[in-house]
Amino acid sequence: MIARFVGRYLDPSETLLEILFGLIMALTITTGARLLSERADIVGVELALALLGCNLAWGVIDGAFYLLGTIFNRNRRVQFVRRLQTAASDVEALAAIKDEFALDGEPPMRPQDKAHLHRTLLDLFRHAGTDRAHLRGHDWVAAGLIVVLVSATAIPGLIPLLVFDDGFVALRWANALQVGLLFLTGYWWAHYSGSSRWRTGLAIALLGSVLVLLAVPLGG
Repeated sequence: MIARFVGRYLDPSETLLEILFGLIMALTITTGARLLSERADIVGVELALALLGCNLAWGVIDGAFYLLGTIFNRNRRVQFVRRLQTAASDVEALAAIKDEFALDGEPPMRPQDKAHLHRTLLDLFRHAGTDRAHLRGHDWVAAGLIVVLVSATAIPGLIPLLVFDDGFVALRWANALQVGLLFLTGYWWAHYSGSSRWRTGLAIALLGSVLVLLAVPLGG
């Protein structure tokens, strides 16, 4: 039910990237604390609050960037439609359509099918509205979900920090849980791309761990 609700507002790639971002952010904090702190300096409650605060802050920032990107892309497309409608000729307009919708990242198409699609898009855009775009309620919900997703990824790391008295033990468990969740995230989303679930899960866990080990010495 939750996945279906999120899917109404964010596509799978957006959801995947936000969860990965939050997990890697949390793992960077707990790994950095584990590697760079003395055992006696680790206070579980304080580190848990820092972890939650960091992910919450970056969730808000990422949600704001989502809204900015959304309104930018919509108005950029409106400007594109205006240029099409004022083009000097069909040849010029069709060239702009081909450049905007090159379809390079799409499954291979027959040249005649691609040409037909470009012509159809040109016909559609010739009669499209050109009023400036605005944010909608759907966009605000999506931004809110981004905040929730990035913030929620801090929770698995919080639990050991609040349960174990020994800070080093807590951090080991936190790191293990977060790496495990990186694997599960890759495993779950592999079915969207048709790739091997185990390979994708392992690849995501490995990639996330490598990124964290690069970020920690760089001050991340």
